[in-house]
Amino acid sequence: MSTKVSVAAQPHTTIGNATFIEGGLGAVKGIRCSGVYAGFRRNPERKDLALVVVDCPAVASAVFTKNTFCAAPVSVSRKHLACMSMADVNNPGAGKGVRAIILNSGNANAATGDPGYKTAIQTAELVAQHLNCLPHQVLVASTGVIGVPLSLAPFEKGVPLAMAVLGLNDGTAFDSGLHAAQAIMTTDTYAKYTAVCFATVWDDGTTTTYNIGGMVKGSGMISPDMATLLGVFATDAQLTQEAADKALKEVIDKTLNKVTIDSDTSTNDSIFFVSTGAAAGKTITPGSPQYEDFTAAFRVLSEDLTRQIAHDGEGATKLVTVNVTGALNDADADKAGRAVANSPLVKTAIAGHDANWGRIAMAIGKSGATFASEEVTISMMDILVCKQGLPVPFDEAEALKRFDEYPEIVIDIELGTGPGKAKLWTCDFTHGYISINGDYRS
Repeated sequence: MSTKVSVAAQPHTTIGNATFIEGGLGAVKGIRCSGVYAGFRRNPERKDLALVVVDCPAVASAVFTKNTFCAAPVSVSRKHLACMSMADVNNPGAGKGVRAIILNSGNANAATGDPGYKTAIQTAELVAQHLNCLPHQVLVASTGVIGVPLSLAPFEKGVPLAMAVLGLNDGTAFDSGLHAAQAIMTTDTYAKYTAVCFATVWDDGTTTTYNIGGMVKGSGMISPDMATLLGVFATDAQLTQEAADKALKEVIDKTLNKVTIDSDTSTNDSIFFVSTGAAAGKTITPGSPQYEDFTAAFRVLSEDLTRQIAHDGEGATKLVTVNVTGALNDADADKAGRAVANSPLVKTAIAGHDANWGRIAMAIGKSGATFASEEVTISMMDILVCKQGLPVPFDEAEALKRFDEYPEIVIDIELGTGPGKAKLWTCDFTHGYISINGDYRS
């Protein structure tokens, strides 16, 4: 049994303009959610179906995997978002705006051909019947084993159950946010969900406080390309479609797209974002001071969930943060940092509590980033180990002590070339990763 404890920020903690609150998605006005057991898994003690219902049609945005072997739910949700965007905003019956997101664990519905696509379509139709909306107003997502046929039967059982236990829509349904997050877990050792509130001042001097909530899942097959496995974010602020699309991409690119567990990009990566507008206040548009306030808080929330994913990597014992500065540009900084974060040699050295900085130098050297080795400085856990490309004597006993005591291992790399910078998150590689993945279908 895992003893790993979440690294999520605690309620009342303030970072920047965002204060962490309880509830995850359950803290967002205009959202109701639930998590139930529907039969996708053998173990009835594990929830495996999450339902997120939006009380009124709302602005929706999403980012999806670039994996060519994308799952049926990804294809269906892309299609449904396109239908929503083309619907006539002045015609209530045209299906403008999202009404629900349904997610299952235990089966990815990937590499399942036409039958899998049909199941994803029928799932949306089933939820739409319960909500009296159009099927394209329902988004779908799945996670689990690839290549296994997915029956509609668990959805037929689970959707009525999930509808019956939907949380409240007043921003206080704390348990419902947890239950939904539990239902999308696969090899995760704990549910990953959180919420923040922030305040913004309008031109007329009035102040409005909004909530943002989110949940994600992921422990393995993680090296995102536009999204990371499954996640749902929501806010009770009212954003324009342009603002929602822009904010989601900006935040994901700086957070969830900067995490890697094992360099593998999932077939099912999907992140959904909903703006309910259920709180008081005006509409937030791109470029406005209110937009900047919103994205700052959104990034705090997403970074917290990103760190949770890295910390909970399969078999991991340490969260690892890689900071790169002094790169030619941000893209080069990402190359260098990603090479370090993905290196099995670096990750196993950390698992073995070995401050082997030569492996870090090797990784940035193969990354393709432009730099001169004689300008590079490397520190591990605030211990300088390499300066201007050459070794620096350091206390190995102190390094070992910090490996033992520090829950987070921070690697700082200065390339001495330009203004580029990047921050990435990963974890160590242990025997546990092999055990989990060797036994995954057993």
